[in-house]
Amino acid sequence: MDIGCHLPVYGPAATREALTLFARRAEALGYDSLWVSDHVVIPHTIRSRYPYNATGDFPLSPSTDFLEPLTVLPLVAAVTSKIRLGTSVLVLPHRHPVLTAKMLATLDHLAPGRVILGAGVGWMKQEIELFGVPHGRRGAWSDEAIRVMRACWREDRVSFKGEFFAFEDLGVRPRPANGTIPIWIGGHTERALKRVVTLGDGWHAAFPSAQKMRDGIADLKKACAKEGRDPATLTISARVGLPARKSADELISELQALRDMGVAHVILESRMRDLPEMVATYERFATDVRSNL
Repeated sequence: MDIGCHLPVYGPAATREALTLFARRAEALGYDSLWVSDHVVIPHTIRSRYPYNATGDFPLSPSTDFLEPLTVLPLVAAVTSKIRLGTSVLVLPHRHPVLTAKMLATLDHLAPGRVILGAGVGWMKQEIELFGVPHGRRGAWSDEAIRVMRACWREDRVSFKGEFFAFEDLGVRPRPANGTIPIWIGGHTERALKRVVTLGDGWHAAFPSAQKMRDGIADLKKACAKEGRDPATLTISARVGLPARKSADELISELQALRDMGVAHVILESRMRDLPEMVATYERFATDVRSNL
Protein backbone atom coordinates (compact mmCIF):
# COMPACT_ATOMS: atom_id res chain seq x y z
CA MET A 1 0.00 0.00 0.00
CA ASP A 2 1.31 3.43 -0.97
CA ILE A 3 0.89 6.25 1.56
CA GLY A 4 0.58 9.92 0.71
CA CYS A 5 0.23 13.17 2.67
CA HIS A 6 -2.07 16.12 2.18
CA LEU A 7 -0.07 19.33 1.89
CA PRO A 8 -0.85 22.42 4.02
CA VAL A 9 -2.74 24.34 1.33
CA TYR A 10 -5.25 26.08 3.61
CA GLY A 11 -5.15 27.82 6.96
CA PRO A 12 -2.22 29.33 8.87
CA ALA A 13 0.32 26.77 7.60
CA ALA A 14 -0.40 27.56 3.94
CA THR A 15 2.90 29.35 3.36
CA ARG A 16 5.89 28.88 1.06
CA GLU A 17 8.11 27.92 3.99
CA ALA A 18 5.69 25.32 5.34
CA LEU A 19 5.01 23.80 1.92
CA THR A 20 8.65 23.45 0.95
CA LEU A 21 9.86 22.18 4.32
CA PHE A 22 6.98 19.73 4.71
CA ALA A 23 7.37 18.42 1.15
CA ARG A 24 11.09 17.78 1.62
CA ARG A 25 10.54 16.10 4.98
CA ALA A 26 7.74 13.87 3.64
CA GLU A 27 9.96 12.72 0.78
CA ALA A 28 12.84 12.05 3.18
CA LEU A 29 10.52 9.98 5.39
CA GLY A 30 9.66 7.78 2.41
CA TYR A 31 6.08 8.87 1.74
CA ASP A 32 4.89 8.07 -1.78
CA SER A 33 2.87 11.14 -2.70
CA LEU A 34 1.87 14.71 -1.83
CA TRP A 35 -1.65 16.03 -2.43
CA VAL A 36 -3.59 19.28 -2.76
CA SER A 37 -7.32 19.95 -2.65
CA ASP A 38 -9.33 22.55 -4.54
CA HIS A 39 -11.53 25.52 -3.73
CA VAL A 40 -11.25 28.75 -5.67
CA VAL A 41 -13.69 30.70 -3.50
CA ILE A 42 -15.55 30.19 -0.22
CA PRO A 43 -18.93 32.00 -0.20
CA HIS A 44 -19.94 33.82 2.97
CA THR A 45 -23.23 31.91 2.85
CA ILE A 46 -22.94 28.36 1.51
CA ARG A 47 -26.24 26.93 0.34
CA SER A 48 -24.94 23.45 -0.55
CA ARG A 49 -24.52 20.65 1.95
CA TYR A 50 -20.91 19.63 2.56
CA PRO A 51 -20.89 15.85 1.98
CA TYR A 52 -17.95 14.84 4.18
CA ASN A 53 -19.20 15.38 7.74
CA ALA A 54 -22.37 14.71 9.71
CA THR A 55 -23.48 18.34 9.99
CA GLY A 56 -23.16 19.26 6.31
CA ASP A 57 -21.32 22.46 7.26
CA PHE A 58 -18.13 23.35 5.39
CA PRO A 59 -15.36 23.57 8.02
CA LEU A 60 -13.48 26.60 6.62
CA SER A 61 -14.50 30.26 6.75
CA PRO A 62 -14.28 32.73 3.83
CA SER A 63 -11.35 34.42 5.62
CA THR A 64 -9.23 31.25 5.32
CA ASP A 65 -6.26 31.31 2.97
CA PHE A 66 -6.84 28.47 0.47
CA LEU A 67 -4.05 28.16 -2.08
CA GLU A 68 -4.75 27.36 -5.74
CA PRO A 69 -3.68 23.72 -6.25
CA LEU A 70 -2.11 23.90 -9.72
CA THR A 71 0.02 26.82 -8.51
CA VAL A 72 1.18 24.96 -5.40
CA LEU A 73 2.29 21.74 -7.09
CA PRO A 74 5.05 23.29 -9.26
CA LEU A 75 6.61 24.80 -6.13
CA VAL A 76 6.54 21.39 -4.45
CA ALA A 77 7.88 19.68 -7.57
CA ALA A 78 10.84 22.04 -7.59
CA VAL A 79 11.97 21.12 -4.07
CA THR A 80 11.45 17.34 -4.38
CA SER A 81 12.75 14.76 -6.82
CA LYS A 82 10.75 11.50 -6.72
CA ILE A 83 7.58 11.82 -4.67
CA ARG A 84 4.36 11.81 -6.71
CA LEU A 85 2.10 14.87 -6.91
CA GLY A 86 -1.68 14.61 -6.86
CA THR A 87 -4.97 16.49 -6.59
CA SER A 88 -7.59 15.32 -4.11
CA VAL A 89 -9.59 16.34 -5.97
CA LEU A 90 -9.38 18.89 -8.74
CA VAL A 91 -12.94 20.11 -9.33
CA LEU A 92 -13.23 19.84 -13.09
CA PRO A 93 -15.90 22.56 -13.62
CA HIS A 94 -13.59 25.18 -12.07
CA ARG A 95 -11.34 25.31 -15.16
CA HIS A 96 -11.56 24.96 -18.93
CA PRO A 97 -10.31 21.44 -19.78
CA VAL A 98 -7.84 22.54 -22.47
CA LEU A 99 -6.14 24.89 -20.01
CA THR A 100 -6.25 22.21 -17.29
CA ALA A 101 -4.73 19.65 -19.66
CA LYS A 102 -1.98 22.11 -20.60
CA MET A 103 -1.14 22.96 -16.98
CA LEU A 104 -1.04 19.33 -15.88
CA ALA A 105 1.01 18.23 -18.88
CA THR A 106 3.47 21.06 -18.24
CA LEU A 107 3.81 19.98 -14.61
CA ASP A 108 4.31 16.35 -15.63
CA HIS A 109 6.86 17.44 -18.26
CA LEU A 110 8.85 19.27 -15.58
CA ALA A 111 8.33 16.56 -12.92
CA PRO A 112 8.38 13.57 -15.27
CA GLY A 113 5.73 10.94 -14.60
CA ARG A 114 4.99 12.19 -11.10
CA VAL A 115 1.50 13.67 -11.58
CA ILE A 116 -1.81 12.03 -10.61
CA LEU A 117 -5.06 13.80 -11.45
CA GLY A 118 -7.65 13.11 -8.78
CA ALA A 119 -10.77 14.57 -10.38
CA GLY A 120 -14.35 15.24 -9.32
CA VAL A 121 -17.47 17.11 -10.35
CA GLY A 122 -17.69 19.20 -7.17
CA TRP A 123 -20.42 19.72 -4.60
CA MET A 124 -20.68 23.50 -3.99
CA LYS A 125 -23.34 24.89 -6.33
CA GLN A 126 -22.32 28.54 -6.03
CA GLU A 127 -18.68 27.83 -6.78
CA ILE A 128 -19.45 25.66 -9.80
CA GLU A 129 -21.95 28.09 -11.30
CA LEU A 130 -19.53 30.99 -10.74
CA PHE A 131 -17.49 29.52 -13.60
CA GLY A 132 -20.43 29.15 -15.95
CA VAL A 133 -21.16 25.44 -15.53
CA PRO A 134 -24.81 24.49 -14.79
CA HIS A 135 -24.80 22.66 -11.47
CA GLY A 136 -27.33 20.11 -12.68
CA ARG A 137 -25.20 19.32 -15.75
CA ARG A 138 -21.81 19.27 -14.02
CA GLY A 139 -21.50 15.50 -14.41
CA ALA A 140 -22.04 15.55 -18.18
CA TRP A 141 -19.76 18.60 -18.44
CA SER A 142 -17.03 16.79 -16.49
CA ASP A 143 -17.32 13.62 -18.59
CA GLU A 144 -16.76 15.70 -21.69
CA ALA A 145 -13.92 17.61 -20.03
CA ILE A 146 -12.08 14.34 -19.28
CA ARG A 147 -12.38 13.33 -22.93
CA VAL A 148 -11.03 16.73 -23.99
CA MET A 149 -8.03 16.42 -21.66
CA ARG A 150 -7.19 12.93 -22.84
CA ALA A 151 -7.35 14.12 -26.46
CA CYS A 152 -4.99 17.01 -25.63
CA TRP A 153 -2.48 14.58 -24.14
CA ARG A 154 -2.75 12.05 -26.96
CA GLU A 155 -3.29 13.74 -30.32
CA ASP A 156 -1.01 15.83 -32.54
CA ARG A 157 -3.96 17.73 -34.02
CA VAL A 158 -6.58 18.00 -31.32
CA SER A 159 -10.19 18.37 -32.46
CA PHE A 160 -13.34 17.91 -30.43
CA LYS A 161 -17.06 18.35 -30.96
CA GLY A 162 -19.44 17.83 -28.07
CA GLU A 163 -22.27 19.43 -26.16
CA PHE A 164 -20.05 21.81 -24.18
CA PHE A 165 -16.79 22.04 -26.15
CA ALA A 166 -16.01 22.31 -29.85
CA PHE A 167 -12.70 23.17 -31.54
CA GLU A 168 -10.54 22.00 -34.43
CA ASP A 169 -6.88 21.33 -35.18
CA LEU A 170 -5.11 22.53 -32.06
CA GLY A 171 -1.56 21.75 -31.06
CA VAL A 172 -1.34 21.30 -27.29
CA ARG A 173 2.21 20.62 -26.16
CA PRO A 174 4.13 19.48 -24.19
CA ARG A 175 2.87 15.95 -23.75
CA PRO A 176 2.91 14.30 -20.32
CA ALA A 177 6.15 12.40 -19.78
CA ASN A 178 4.53 8.98 -20.23
CA GLY A 179 2.03 10.08 -22.86
CA THR A 180 -0.83 10.49 -20.40
CA ILE A 181 -1.63 11.30 -16.76
CA PRO A 182 -3.54 8.81 -14.58
CA ILE A 183 -7.00 10.04 -13.65
CA TRP A 184 -8.46 8.81 -10.35
CA ILE A 185 -12.10 9.87 -10.23
CA GLY A 186 -13.88 10.74 -7.00
CA GLY A 187 -17.49 10.20 -5.98
CA HIS A 188 -19.66 7.43 -4.52
CA THR A 189 -22.86 7.69 -6.57
CA GLU A 190 -23.83 5.23 -9.28
CA ARG A 191 -23.12 7.91 -11.89
CA ALA A 192 -19.68 8.64 -10.40
CA LEU A 193 -18.72 4.97 -10.38
CA LYS A 194 -19.78 4.62 -14.01
CA ARG A 195 -17.49 7.60 -14.74
CA VAL A 196 -14.63 5.76 -12.99
CA VAL A 197 -15.18 2.63 -15.07
CA THR A 198 -15.69 4.31 -18.46
CA LEU A 199 -13.28 7.26 -18.21
CA GLY A 200 -10.89 6.72 -15.32
CA ASP A 201 -7.74 4.90 -14.29
CA GLY A 202 -8.81 4.63 -10.67
CA TRP A 203 -11.36 5.44 -7.99
CA HIS A 204 -10.60 8.03 -5.31
CA ALA A 205 -12.83 7.76 -2.23
CA ALA A 206 -13.04 10.67 0.22
CA PHE A 207 -13.21 10.05 3.99
CA PRO A 208 -15.04 6.72 3.74
CA SER A 209 -16.02 4.63 6.73
CA ALA A 210 -14.94 0.99 6.51
CA GLN A 211 -18.48 -0.04 5.60
CA LYS A 212 -18.87 2.71 3.01
CA MET A 213 -15.57 1.69 1.46
CA ARG A 214 -16.61 -1.95 1.38
CA ASP A 215 -19.95 -1.08 -0.19
CA GLY A 216 -18.30 1.28 -2.67
CA ILE A 217 -15.86 -1.35 -3.88
CA ALA A 218 -18.71 -3.83 -4.31
CA ASP A 219 -20.65 -1.24 -6.33
CA LEU A 220 -17.54 -0.48 -8.37
CA LYS A 221 -17.14 -4.14 -9.26
CA LYS A 222 -20.79 -4.25 -10.37
CA ALA A 223 -20.21 -1.20 -12.56
CA CYS A 224 -17.13 -2.90 -14.05
CA ALA A 225 -19.15 -6.02 -14.84
CA LYS A 226 -21.84 -3.93 -16.52
CA GLU A 227 -19.31 -2.07 -18.68
CA GLY A 228 -17.06 -5.08 -19.34
CA ARG A 229 -14.02 -3.71 -17.53
CA ASP A 230 -11.60 -5.70 -15.41
CA PRO A 231 -11.59 -4.18 -11.86
CA ALA A 232 -7.89 -5.04 -11.61
CA THR A 233 -7.16 -2.30 -14.16
CA LEU A 234 -8.38 0.37 -11.69
CA THR A 235 -6.32 1.79 -8.82
CA ILE A 236 -8.40 2.16 -5.66
CA SER A 237 -7.37 5.01 -3.39
CA ALA A 238 -8.82 6.67 -0.30
CA ARG A 239 -8.32 9.99 1.44
CA VAL A 240 -8.60 9.51 5.19
CA GLY A 241 -8.25 11.67 8.25
CA LEU A 242 -5.23 11.29 10.51
CA PRO A 243 -6.53 12.29 13.95
CA ALA A 244 -3.99 12.85 16.69
CA ARG A 245 -6.08 10.97 19.26
CA LYS A 246 -5.92 7.57 17.53
CA SER A 247 -3.32 5.09 18.68
CA ALA A 248 -0.81 3.47 16.36
CA ASP A 249 -2.54 0.12 16.82
CA GLU A 250 -5.89 1.59 15.78
CA LEU A 251 -4.39 3.18 12.69
CA ILE A 252 -2.56 -0.03 11.74
CA SER A 253 -5.78 -2.00 12.04
CA GLU A 254 -7.75 0.49 9.94
CA LEU A 255 -5.15 0.66 7.19
CA GLN A 256 -4.72 -3.10 7.08
CA ALA A 257 -8.50 -3.40 6.65
CA LEU A 258 -8.40 -0.96 3.74
CA ARG A 259 -5.50 -2.84 2.17
CA ASP A 260 -7.37 -6.12 2.51
CA MET A 261 -10.32 -4.55 0.66
CA GLY A 262 -8.05 -3.68 -2.26
CA VAL A 263 -7.10 -0.08 -1.48
CA ALA A 264 -3.70 0.51 -3.07
CA HIS A 265 -3.05 4.14 -2.13
CA VAL A 266 -4.06 6.06 1.00
CA ILE A 267 -3.82 9.85 1.36
CA LEU A 268 -3.55 11.01 4.97
CA GLU A 269 -4.90 14.38 6.05
CA SER A 270 -3.98 15.78 9.45
CA ARG A 271 -4.64 19.13 11.11
CA MET A 272 -2.85 21.99 9.35
CA ARG A 273 -2.48 24.51 12.15
CA ASP A 274 1.29 24.80 12.07
CA LEU A 275 4.30 23.17 10.47
CA PRO A 276 5.94 21.64 13.58
CA GLU A 277 2.71 19.83 14.51
CA MET A 278 2.30 18.47 10.99
CA VAL A 279 5.89 17.28 10.74
CA ALA A 280 5.69 15.60 14.15
CA THR A 281 2.44 13.87 13.16
CA TYR A 282 3.88 12.38 9.98
CA GLU A 283 7.18 11.46 11.61
CA ARG A 284 5.25 9.57 14.28
CA PHE A 285 3.14 7.84 11.65
CA ALA A 286 6.20 6.80 9.65
CA THR A 287 7.87 5.32 12.74
CA ASP A 288 4.92 3.82 14.63
CA VAL A 289 2.44 2.90 11.90
CA ARG A 290 3.91 2.57 8.45
CA SER A 291 6.86 0.49 9.55
CA ASN A 292 4.38 -2.02 11.01
CA LEU A 293 2.02 -2.35 8.07
